[in-house]
Amino acid sequence: MDQVFAPWRIDWIKRDKGNPEVEDCVFCELPALDTDRENLIVARSEHAFVMFNNYPYNPGHAMVIPHAHTGDYTDLDGEQLLDHARLKQRTFDALEAGLEPDGFNAGLNLGDGAGGSIDDHLHTHVVPRWEGDTNFMPVISDTTVIVEALEETYERVRDAFAEQAGATVPDEDSAVVFEFE
Repeated sequence: MDQVFAPWRIDWIKRDKGNPEVEDCVFCELPALDTDRENLIVARSEHAFVMFNNYPYNPGHAMVIPHAHTGDYTDLDGEQLLDHARLKQRTFDALEAGLEPDGFNAGLNLGDGAGGSIDDHLHTHVVPRWEGDTNFMPVISDTTVIVEALEETYERVRDAFAEQAGATVPDEDSAVVFEFE
């Protein structure tokens, strides 16, 4: 068996695996707390927010999540859809500026058969991709190597969100806020 030496992963291994403050829906409850940085919430708008994935496929793996608790995309009204789409655009821009990927994968897992772990609150995954980022590790050994700590990625992408037109930064531990017209 080959070994991969990755001592920086110990922080990931020792992290709290659950949030004792969450009883029902993580996507409903975490944004209501006053702990954006701790919960990896990096940006907000009136009807949606951006949160980094705790189990990322790649550095910068973000999710754009509407506040409305629904697993059915057709339940979102026009205002919610537009807000979600605008925040998605801002997410692509921030990830591009902060991480300089070669491309993106983006999409929704809708319904039980789609493979998502949370199917009752829809969310759009935005995954930065770099040429050559798929190598033998995930293909042959079913192992993903994340090359940057979530905290470092959070900081770089949050700074990129903060530099966008119309961004408001309440304080150093809060998500960047956007008000779309």
